[in-house]
Amino acid sequence: MSEIALCPVDPTPDDVQYLEDRIYEFNSSATGIADGEWLAFFVRDQERIVAGICGNTWGGTCELRQFWVEQSQRNRGLGTKLFRAAEQEARRRGCTQIVLMTFSFQAPSFYERHGFEVVATIEDHPRGHRNLLMRKRLAPTS
Repeated sequence: MSEIALCPVDPTPDDVQYLEDRIYEFNSSATGIADGEWLAFFVRDQERIVAGICGNTWGGTCELRQFWVEQSQRNRGLGTKLFRAAEQEARRRGCTQIVLMTFSFQAPSFYERHGFEVVATIEDHPRGHRNLLMRKRLAPTS
């Protein structure tokens, strides 16, 4: 067996993706649910991303992991358009809920306006703030 390095490293995106893939394989094997797919929408100005929403769908849930709009593009409805596109795609894939985590200094009021509720709070993460787990239930499409 090769030596185990137990020191912190700067992982490459490929390293992180490798772990993501192994966790997905385990979760799919343990649950019998293997319908996971990435979900992403980006807005580009030339070749540069100015806004985007990214996450995945799996087992009837859409998990949003990244959602960002460049400061100069905010308050123009772009975030709402991105969110609605992601929600529509989640519904198309049969999801019954959307979950995400946001910090108290980010955009919890944006999510609340779009039907999310806080289901859990981690105090002092980061120090002096809160980390919020939020969920929006999606009515089945007819």
